Amino acid sequence: MITARADVVGSLLRPPELLEARRLLAAGEMRAGAFKQIEDRAVDEALALQVAAGMPVVTDGEMRRESFQSQLTEAVDGFGTYDIDAFLWGEWHGAGTVGDQATARPPGLGVVGPLRRKRHLCAEEWVYMRARTEQTVKVTIPSPSLWANFWSPDLSKEAYPTLDHFLEDVARILREEVEELVRLGATYIQLDAPHYPLLLDPKTRAFYERQGWDLDRWLARGIELDNYVLGDHPGVTFAFHLCRGNQGSRWLTSGSYELIARQVFGGIRAQRLMLEYDDERSGGFEPLAHVPEEKTAVLGLVTTKTGRRETVEELEARVRQAAAFVPLERLAISPQCGFATSVIGNAITVEDERYKLGTLAETARRIWGA
Repeated sequence: MITARADVVGSLLRPPELLEARRLLAAGEMRAGAFKQIEDRAVDEALALQVAAGMPVVTDGEMRRESFQSQLTEAVDGFGTYDIDAFLWGEWHGAGTVGDQATARPPGLGVVGPLRRKRHLCAEEWVYMRARTEQTVKVTIPSPSLWANFWSPDLSKEAYPTLDHFLEDVARILREEVEELVRLGATYIQLDAPHYPLLLDPKTRAFYERQGWDLDRWLARGIELDNYVLGDHPGVTFAFHLCRGNQGSRWLTSGSYELIARQVFGGIRAQRLMLEYDDERSGGFEPLAHVPEEKTAVLGLVTTKTGRRETVEELEARVRQAAAFVPLERLAISPQCGFATSVIGNAITVEDERYKLGTLAETARRIWGA
């Protein structure tokens, strides 16, 4: 069982060299072999940054992905044509100079054929990382019902007449991916599920309800599919990440977890709950009272949206506030989300990432001695 007190969510800023290589590869101006060398180097740098910061848990920074969820569309046939806006659409909110931004849902977005896996989604990520670090390695995969965005009653009806049919097939592929990762030796796997907090806002919840499920069904059937993906793997720790949107230093929704806490915190079989708590948009710590005794609440206290320099004293004070609802021995800390949920990234620097991760590691040592 993973017991790390300082944790990471997933992504890091992609280096400019990697972004340029992606552009050249897409334009047919770079060979795949040359691109892989640059991609591997970016992963090496991501691992080195996290280790130098003192983090006991590391990821590959999601360097091999366009978006935190894009490994599924890249590895599976049936999704039709799409671009990065398929992962980013929505009414985004940003403070200060960032400002608000609306991205329309692409009109032709929709799964168009039966899903057929061409290759595994994350096996390459895991195999590469396991040989390059002694830290605990986390691999992230998307929650199946997050893919409701890709189902269209018009475009998808021949392949999948209902949303249920589609999400069941997505869950099957993701379950197979978990099984392969476990076979290869992975011990820490995370499901990213930002769509559950989107249910907190009536405007964003309306889209999901138009897809065919009301709030109660999202909280019941959605979690059922998540648990199917997790399966039963003794010795493997699962995390469940809940945030309110993270793109270009913007967010999608605000609000307390209270509306969904009892069903989600109690229903998901993951042992670690990765929860966004970096500012007032997340509400208070009261919903932590719904965290079952066998689970750890990982508090996302450090923001990835700005370069604000949190202090050890500030983080320790907030952890002790949360301990009024969950005992200290069942708490841990992390960033509120990834530093670059897609190749677009957030308005921060590599030095910001290094400082923030180092502060998390130092805070964990001060509070828990590890």
